Amino acid sequence: MALRGLAASGPSSRGPLDEAVAAAEERGAPAVLATGGAPEDDEEDEGRGRGLLRWDGFSAWLHCVCVVGFDLELGQAVEVIYPQHSKLTDKEKTNICYLSFPDSNSGCLGDTQFCFRFRQSSGRRVSLHCLLDHYDKDLPVYLKKDPAYFYGYVYFRQVRDKSLKRGYFQKSLVLISKLPYIHFFHTVLKQIAPEYFEKSEPYLEAACNDVDRWPAPVPGKTLHLPIMGVVMKVQIPTCHDKPGTTQIAQLTQQVVCFCPVFLHSQMLWELVLLGEPLVVMAPSPSESSETVLALVNCISPLKYFSDFRPYFTIHDSEFKEYTRTQAPPSVILGVTNPFFAKTLQHWPHIIRIGDLKPAGEIPNTWVLLFTLFSFIYFLGVYSYKPYLNRDEEIINNYRRMYVLIAFSFKGVQQKRPSEAQSVILRRYFLELTQSFIIPLERYVASLMPFSLTTIPSEEFMKTLEKTGPQLTSRIKGDWIGLYRHFLKSPNFDEVLCEEDLLLWTQKHTEVETVDLVLKLKNKLLQADREHLPVKPDTMEKLRTHIDAIILALPEDLQGILLKTGMT
Repeated sequence: MALRGLAASGPSSRGPLDEAVAAAEERGAPAVLATGGAPEDDEEDEGRGRGLLRWDGFSAWLHCVCVVGFDLELGQAVEVIYPQHSKLTDKEKTNICYLSFPDSNSGCLGDTQFCFRFRQSSGRRVSLHCLLDHYDKDLPVYLKKDPAYFYGYVYFRQVRDKSLKRGYFQKSLVLISKLPYIHFFHTVLKQIAPEYFEKSEPYLEAACNDVDRWPAPVPGKTLHLPIMGVVMKVQIPTCHDKPGTTQIAQLTQQVVCFCPVFLHSQMLWELVLLGEPLVVMAPSPSESSETVLALVNCISPLKYFSDFRPYFTIHDSEFKEYTRTQAPPSVILGVTNPFFAKTLQHWPHIIRIGDLKPAGEIPNTWVLLFTLFSFIYFLGVYSYKPYLNRDEEIINNYRRMYVLIAFSFKGVQQKRPSEAQSVILRRYFLELTQSFIIPLERYVASLMPFSLTTIPSEEFMKTLEKTGPQLTSRIKGDWIGLYRHFLKSPNFDEVLCEEDLLLWTQKHTEVETVDLVLKLKNKLLQADREHLPVKPDTMEKLRTHIDAIILALPEDLQGILLKTGMT
């Protein structure tokens, strides 16, 4: 994949679109540099220098690689797992089988890429390496590994083959990883999957051996990663970097995902921020997964802490849990099977999207424009009243952009407007999220170590008059109502546990950190003793983070604090 630099849209003027293009050209997208061996850089043999064992380098990036094929008697089946010692439970294998193939109604011919996410089996032993990985502490919160979930990155091929009884060759190459590096792993698959389908297992083994020689995924370092004769250059961001400066986990065409629902994009931002249940019904797994991931990413640099499934099927092990008739859980589901239209009809927020390009010839430009706007009718989120007024400036910008996209299908516009507009859209969501979260972060930081029961909301609301989002955002509306709702949402519970606690320790001395650990231990004891209204998951995550903070301190302090009970 070449470095994604975007051409400017005008010959001399430099408007918002041109600035976005220039910003895009500076991004750290994964880039294929050259054929041949890796550059002789300091990190080339870093893994071996640390004395890592065979496959430790591979395990830092991937859990395993799977090949999923179709058997006439068994249906979808895992044909190959590499490395062979990789462990997957039967339940995990079943999930991978069904999630690696599009639903039969999708009709995906040719090559298709998409992403899924699934829960680890409860019986699996969680690796200490995953929970306390010392690289995680330097990552932005939205790039941290979740020890309870795997990501699956899929390259699916379906082509006609008369020599087979089924009449089609159907196979998926799947990368299973803890890392949410969507753009990066899709780029890796583009490099290795097409040749794998021609050369089979020996090629896959050679590719895995290349991955095993990769340096560790250290945030902030420029990494040269050789893979089957080419070298990928990537840089993983740190928590200190400016948000949005790398594409390792971002979708380059995010604006296209919001294309059918652009009039409601700000309302969707609110729904994601508040952890509302949301289902995306799409015609293919690629559209489903891209839309769900675009929704989750729209509140970056905040991490979406509820569950989300970029591609979800009726065979998923959590199908019954997530399709119950009672109140829907806080989750975003991406589905393609029409069966879900009836099963999930009771959900409050449903997005239905369709294929913007009909099969066959490129559609007439004006038909396409009509299609873009008519899809708004199918957005089923009318039960929600947004807290904020719609930003008419960004909406008008969208309208102009969709005209450019429509004409680009006809070859009239060759300046790749969708990629440039994706940069503008990411910047818009980033500024909106920062305007919302910065006043809250400042207030929470002033309370450290915070109460485990609740943030004094009324005191916080009083501070918004002088330090609220109106200072940085032009959007009007009921900001206070939005904050009240957010303080009761799953995302806020996790922000307290994850983001502010770790950021606080990074900005304070060892003495202050030790004092924080001791106070938090006492507060956990108080919550147990006095039966305070704190969620068990929140308690457990706080304990995990206390352990992580302790292990980041010098060894002499670790010994003391690990032995210190809650007094």
